[in-house]
Order: sequence, then structure tokens, then C-alpha cells
Amino acid sequence: MADDVLDAEPEQSSGSSWRRGWAGAGAILATLLLVGLIAMVAFSNRARDEALAWERHTYDVMLLTRTVDGQIARAESTLARFVLDEDPQTGRLYYSQWRSAGYQIAQLRRLLRKDADQTRRIDGLQRQFDERGREFAAAATSAVAKRESGGVPLFYQAGLSESGPALRKSLDGIAAAEREKLRERMAETRRFDERADKYTNWLGWFGVLIGLGAIVLGLVAYRLITERVIAREEAESEASRAAALDQAVQDRTRELREANERLRTEAAEREAAEAQLRQVQKMEAVGQLTGGIAHDFNNMLAVIVGGLDLARRKLRGPKKEVEFHLDNAMEGATRAAALTRRLLAFARSEALLPQAIAPAELVQGMLELIDRALGERITVQTRFPPEPWQVWADGNQLENAILNLCVNARDAMDGEGEVGITVHNVTLSRRQGEMEAGEYVRISIADTGSGISPELLDRVFEPFFTTKPVGKGTGLGLSQIFGFARQSGGDVTIESALDVGTTVSIYLPRSLRTSDAGADRPIDRPAQQRGLESASAGATILVVEDDPRVSRSTVGSLDELGYHPIPCASGREALRILEAMPEIELVITDVMMPEMTGPELIRIVADRYPEVSVLFVTGFVGEAGEAEELTGYDLLRKPFTVSALADAVEKVLSRRVSESRPASTSEAAE
Repeated sequence: MADDVLDAEPEQSSGSSWRRGWAGAGAILATLLLVGLIAMVAFSNRARDEALAWERHTYDVMLLTRTVDGQIARAESTLARFVLDEDPQTGRLYYSQWRSAGYQIAQLRRLLRKDADQTRRIDGLQRQFDERGREFAAAATSAVAKRESGGVPLFYQAGLSESGPALRKSLDGIAAAEREKLRERMAETRRFDERADKYTNWLGWFGVLIGLGAIVLGLVAYRLITERVIAREEAESEASRAAALDQAVQDRTRELREANERLRTEAAEREAAEAQLRQVQKMEAVGQLTGGIAHDFNNMLAVIVGGLDLARRKLRGPKKEVEFHLDNAMEGATRAAALTRRLLAFARSEALLPQAIAPAELVQGMLELIDRALGERITVQTRFPPEPWQVWADGNQLENAILNLCVNARDAMDGEGEVGITVHNVTLSRRQGEMEAGEYVRISIADTGSGISPELLDRVFEPFFTTKPVGKGTGLGLSQIFGFARQSGGDVTIESALDVGTTVSIYLPRSLRTSDAGADRPIDRPAQQRGLESASAGATILVVEDDPRVSRSTVGSLDELGYHPIPCASGREALRILEAMPEIELVITDVMMPEMTGPELIRIVADRYPEVSVLFVTGFVGEAGEAEELTGYDLLRKPFTVSALADAVEKVLSRRVSESRPASTSEAAE
């Protein structure tokens, strides 16, 4: 029995050891399983945290792209105000907003520096941003300089550029890529969340199996539950951030709506500014009228004064020479009177000799004259009404107006094309412009020329404004026709399209009166002559003057003073003469000339012939737009007498000894 007991104890001990071994193995296995479960749960949580972090990163990128878009829109809106009001404070605000947008793009680059595809998109965005900045910089610079119309045309041109839509498209592309990644990362977060939940459940069941009283497993389970709660709180926080982002998008939409309203308001303000600009242009037209009158009258007075002065000096000489100079002066006075009549016609103050005339019959009688004036390469097409109505107007003025319009049509077609002359009886049922409702005769002259651009069409009736090259037109033809039509109770209209042609129509009210005899116009008589002492003789002088009458007067004065004058009509001819005649000591040149102005000529002369002296002769200092280039040279104003010319020439030639340019502008006047 004892043996049996002894044998039983080892067996129990062996069984207990076996059980302890299995329990130890089970504990070790359970511990390993527990550690493995804990490790998997921790890994799942860390992966989920990383996925949540990427979600936050994606939200930051999307929010930043919207912020960049909004900042660029605000900068563009601010630039729109700046080019209109040209307020330096608005300009500084624009530059601050544009630099802020650039800084935000740099932040966007830092956020996406690890994403190669997004980095390439950022590079494209940066190039488009720089291009857009250069377009806006041109408008801002023009607004700061306040040149011509300021930065409005450049800002409008920038608004039509493709860089703006391309910039927004790049921002949308970056945001779209991030949204795609956001969906992927949210799916990844859900997968890790589900995996963490699964591992937590396994751990709970495993804790039930190894004992609910296991302190360590309980603590671990508690920790896992706590982390899960924290994760849920973070998820709720992210949901709140998503809601905040949605609210921010709504706020941004509201801001864009408000910005659109501001742009509409600014458009209305720009219309007001354009109206003010038109008023300024009218004032500029007045200034151009004043300058044109001064220029033309000074040219004519130069002929008159010079001719009378020379005639007075020749009183004791041959009668033919006296008569020549008197005729030259009378021609200048006649041209001045013609210019005065044109200006008075524009101002509707010209004394007209109206009579009852039928424009259709007048045009028919002028056809031979019109054919000779237009040439053989231009075809004239006419159309007249079955019953010609009469108007009460000055026949000579109407004839000159029609002939002037035909010549303008010829010049617009370069001497080849078709001119249509139409006389039509029209009845206006309501007021149109300056014309009351009633019956009118419309005389229309149409050409097939190059047409007039829309921006110049509103200025064609301004005095001294012309689309012809310098020396090809005075700019008074259409303004004279305008004044004649208004003074006769009618009006003038013009329609033109580029590369199609131009149609000018004269409206004159119908009249049932009969003609009365008119009085002759008075003719001005020239003033008495005066005599002056002759100037000293001397050097060879080149006279550059495109007006032949002024040239003859100046050359005659210099010849009377004992100099050897050589006339020429252009800058290019003057350069050829200077090259052929090195003995020339002085160049007397007008300022405003076709092809090459006086300052342009003297720039070349000063470079090639520095030893030649220069004297500018002009009737309008700022006429060539190069008044600053006259500084340092002697200047003689038109009209001038022989004595004034002698003083100016002697003063200039007296400096030739130093062979240097005069230090300051001197001026010789009558």
C-alpha cells in the first residue's frame, strides 16, 4: 500500500508538473498572444493616426489652395480700383495682396514637397502666377506713371489673357488631386479603424478566457479602450474641422459674390471715369485748336512780315522786285483770311451767302470738276432723286464741302477705287441729334477705302485733327464742313468700317424760298511797309523750310542782309547739301516738317558736322513734341522782321569761334 501511495505521489507530481508545464506554456503562449494582440492593436492605432494626420494635411492643402485663389482675386480687384483711381494707397494694397498670394504659394510648395506629382503642378502654378504678375505689373506701372489713359487698357487686356483661367485651373487641379487622395486616406483610416476594433474585440475575448481578473490584461484593455475613445474624439474633431472647412467654402463663395457686386460697382464708376476722360479729350481738342491756329498763323505772318519788310527795302529799287514781295505778302494775308474763314465756319460764325439751290443739280454741274480732281483711276457713281428738293444754303460753301469730301475719299483709297455720290430726299419723323423732325436733303459721299478705326471716329470733326500724314492735310476740312452744316440748320454724320470704307452725309433742311442777291465779301488790305537798315554780310547759310512762301521770305531776307542763303524743303535734302557743301556755316531750320522734324535733323547734323551752327525758326515751340531738344540752341519765333533775323544770325555766328553748343536757349523776337 505504501508503495502504491509512493507511486501515486510521483504520478500526481508528474501530472501536476505536466499541468504546470502546460499552464506555463499556456501562460507563455497567452502572454505571447497578448503581446502580439497588443502590438497589432498599437500598430493599427499608429497607422490610423498616420492616416488621420494625412487627412489633416489634405484639408490644409485644400484650404490653402482656396486661400491662394481668394488672395489672387482680391489682388486683381484691388488692381482694378488702382488703375481707375490711381491712388497710391490702393497701389500699395495691391502689391501687398499679390506678395501675400506668392507667400501662400510658397507655403503650398512646402506642404507638398514630398509629392512629386503635386510638386510639378506647383511649378506650373508658379510660372502662371509669375506670368499673371507681369501682366498686372504692366497695368500697375502705367497707372503709377499716369501715361495717356493710365493702366485701364492694359488691365482690360490682362483680363482677356489666358493666364488668369490657367492659374485658377492649376489651383483646381491641385485641390482635385488632394481630394482624390483624401478619399483614399479616409478609406485607409476606416480600414485601420476596423482592424483596431477587431483586434480590441479579440483582446477582450482573450481577456475573458485568461481571466477577467488579470490585472495586466485589464490595464491593457483599459488603455486600448481609452485610446479608442481618444481616436473617436479626434475623428469627431476632424469632422468638426471638415464642417468648418465647408463653412469657410461657403464664406468664400459669399466673398466672391460680394466681389462680383463690387466689380459691377467699379464698372459703373469706370463708365463715369470714361465720361470724364471724354471731357478731358474735348479740352485737349481745344488745346490742339489753339496750337494749330498759332502754328498756321505764324507761318502766314512770317510771309507777310518778311515780304512787306523786303518790299519796303526795295522801294527805291526796281518796281518788279517791290511788286513780287508785295504779292508774296498779299498771298500770305489771303491764306490767313482763308484760314480765318474756315475757323469761323467751324464756329458757325462765318457770314454765309445763302440762296435757294437744288443739291442734286449742283452735284450734276460739278461732275466734270470732280472727275478732274479725282483722276482717271477712280470711278464716280451717282444717284439722284426723281424730284430734286431745294435747300437754303451758300452754294460756294456747299460746292467746296462736296469737293473736299471727294478729295478725302480719293486720299482714303490711295487714288484708286469707287466714289459714290448720292442725293436723297429724307423725312425725319423725330429729332435726331441736332436735327429737328422734318424734311431734309441728304448728300452722301461714300468711298471704298481703308476706313477709320472706331477710336478715331469721334475725333474726325475736331479742328486740326487729321488721319493723314504730316504735310498731307490741315485737319480743317471736316471741321469746316461740320460748321457749315450746323450753321445752315443741318448736320453731318459719318459711318466707317475698317477695310470697308467711309460714308459722310450732309443733311440740309428743305427750303421753299427763292434766291436773293448777296453782297460781296470784303477783302483785307495789307499794312504799310517799313524800312530797316541792312544787316552785315557774311557766311553761307542753309535754310530748311517746307513752306515755300516762308522759305522765299527767309532766303530773300538773308540775301538782303548780304549772306549767301541756300534753300531746301526737307531734312533729307539738307543732309545731301551739307555733304556736298562743306563751306556751310549755319543751318536755319523749321521745327515741324514732314518726314523729318527739325530736332531730328539737328541730331544728325550735330553728330556729323559739329562745327556747323544751328538756329531754330518756329511759330509754336511745342509743335513737334520735342521741345526739350530745343534747349541749348538759339530760337527765332515767327513772324520775324529782317532786323530780328539779322540779330539772331549774327548772335549765332559770333559763337562759332568757340565751336561749342550754346549754354542756354536764346530767343530773338520782333
